[in-house]
Amino acid sequence: MVSPTVNVARYTALASGVLYGIYHRRSLQKAHDEDKQRHAIHTREHLITQAKEAWKHRQESAKGDGIVTDPEDPRFDLEKLFAKWEKDAQ
Repeated sequence: MVSPTVNVARYTALASGVLYGIYHRRSLQKAHDEDKQRHAIHTREHLITQAKEAWKHRQESAKGDGIVTDPEDPRFDLEKLFAKWEKDAQ
């Protein structure tokens, strides 16, 4: 038969292990949430930087002689671009 002291030690170890597991899980979850938030902020900053660069590029291309050189742009006109290149070549 097991003595009461051994039973107390066993259940104390079990309870303390469960409590430590809960504490450790919470600390890991908190660190993960902070890392996830930091990553989201970094992603937003990166997207904002890209948008600013695209805006700057679009404004610079619009300031020129009015010829759009981006083939993705709906205002792109190949004939005007060729005419500009011919004029620059002369």
